[in-house]
Amino acid sequence: MNPIKAWLLAIRPKTLAGALAPIGVALTMAWVNGYFLWKPALLCAVFALLMQIDANLINDYFDYRNGTDGEERLGPERACARGWISPHAMLVGIILCTLSACLVGLPLVHWGGWEMILLGLICVLACFLYTTTFSRVALGDLLVLLFFGIIPVCVTYYLQVGEISRQVLMASVAMGLVTDCLLLVNNYRDRDTDYWAGKRTLVVIIGGRATLWLYFWLGPLAIALVFPTTILPLLYLPLHLHNWQSMFRIHKGRELNTVLGRTSLAILLFAILYCAGVVLEM
Repeated sequence: MNPIKAWLLAIRPKTLAGALAPIGVALTMAWVNGYFLWKPALLCAVFALLMQIDANLINDYFDYRNGTDGEERLGPERACARGWISPHAMLVGIILCTLSACLVGLPLVHWGGWEMILLGLICVLACFLYTTTFSRVALGDLLVLLFFGIIPVCVTYYLQVGEISRQVLMASVAMGLVTDCLLLVNNYRDRDTDYWAGKRTLVVIIGGRATLWLYFWLGPLAIALVFPTTILPLLYLPLHLHNWQSMFRIHKGRELNTVLGRTSLAILLFAILYCAGVVLEM
């Protein structure tokens, strides 16, 4: 495969919108309240992108090393497993991406204090521990709630405004919940292969049927959390329910990748609707 195409596939461009969505939510709320500092806003967005790319590369590398990405894989093809990128080259890419993220995040000390260094180190550590540890012991969903919801929304808003309100906290949890739907679909599809590989995701532990109902309730719960601010995210619910019904119908196999794609779209839709609602409530 062409090396450029191989690396583009490895960074998984479709996942990057999910990394930017919570940043956009935070910046919209800050702007509505009369605050917008473009430098920390840009740094937060680039840091989030680099962390997402880093997590994808780490996942590709360590799943190959652990033998998780075998012939029976149901998800999209992975670069190391397919031989498109050598393990050594992938490791170099991980190191470069990690260093780049650290360099981008370092100037945020100017707006958020030295605590930003500790937070950045926690983000980097979480990137590595997600694939190597947390995703294998049913803690992946907690990391999604923290690092795709609470942390990016609250920290980005804090760097703009200097404080965190209850509205911001509720929005951050809501973003984490809708994003976790993506992980649930992914792990629901892989529940059998994960079980035999000794990977104890939340889906493996609670079972397929309970996972379907958990997926169902995450959508309404996210809407309820932001309902006092705006009712526009209600328009996200039909797509969420359609995805849930598709999971029931398809049940297992590669066809669930279509649900995965629509769930990613649903996350972006929720964020856009929330931002639009906040602006209209000005």
